[in-house]
Amino acid sequence: MANRQINLQNVTMKEILIAMRRLGGQVTRREISSDIRDNSTAISEQEVDKIKVSKKTGNKYKPFDYTLNYAVIYLVRTGYLAEDGHQVELTEKGRKVDLDTFDPEQDVRPFLEDNDSQELKKKNLAEIDSAKETTDEDTEEDQWRQDLLDALMKMSPKKFELFCRGLLTKMGIDVDKTIGVNYVADGGLDGFGYVRSNDYRTTRVALQAKRWQSNVPAPEIDKFRGAMDKYNAEFGIFITNSDFTRGAIKTARQGTRIITLIDGEEICDLVAKYNYYVEPVTTYRLKPFYTEKD
Repeated sequence: MANRQINLQNVTMKEILIAMRRLGGQVTRREISSDIRDNSTAISEQEVDKIKVSKKTGNKYKPFDYTLNYAVIYLVRTGYLAEDGHQVELTEKGRKVDLDTFDPEQDVRPFLEDNDSQELKKKNLAEIDSAKETTDEDTEEDQWRQDLLDALMKMSPKKFELFCRGLLTKMGIDVDKTIGVNYVADGGLDGFGYVRSNDYRTTRVALQAKRWQSNVPAPEIDKFRGAMDKYNAEFGIFITNSDFTRGAIKTARQGTRIITLIDGEEICDLVAKYNYYVEPVTTYRLKPFYTEKD
């Protein structure tokens, strides 16, 4: 088990550098994780999506988040990355390293271990604790997101479609009052609307909403694209409370009409952005000063 975790951390370190170069070099951990999930050839989407339930709190969490945070800490320690709050940045070393020959077992881990340095050992342990705390803090701060996703999963399909149409309205789309509103015989659409650009050009947009437990596969994207033809929609928006498989993402980007995909995480972002049936809450967390024993 320990060897598997070390191997996964090593693979993740390299995938982080690849993802950060692809994303421009300054991103959040969540953006790194999302990019690895959608694009990595070394780490499967199932590995990233795996969910467990904490025996201590009963909250759901993703083990890969811990792996990612350990990997980030190790890359920061060895100079490949720098941290600025919740942002992670590629350093000059991280930008210039040859990823074809980069080997975390040789290029990172030897610099994390020094049996002759008790001070370094303490520092390493402190950084490991920091990785755990970062994950735990993110989990606590994001608990409302999991609560929202759980609530969406419990909605009836009809209510979820209503929720999605309301979200599109918040986003500035003029939702049609008839097309896709009827729960049956809607021609395969769950909503339809119009978007007017700054140059007064109006575009027809179709909506598909899927409240699913599993990830949405490519065939569902093809079905939606076929339903768009009936109403001559220029583009489509496919919303799900779960996620999309890599095949679905690839299919959505093909053809002359690109389909915008909105997964559960993006739903949470949009709900927060537009305060859609949520209320912002300010709270405080005690710093270590209060718990440290002097």
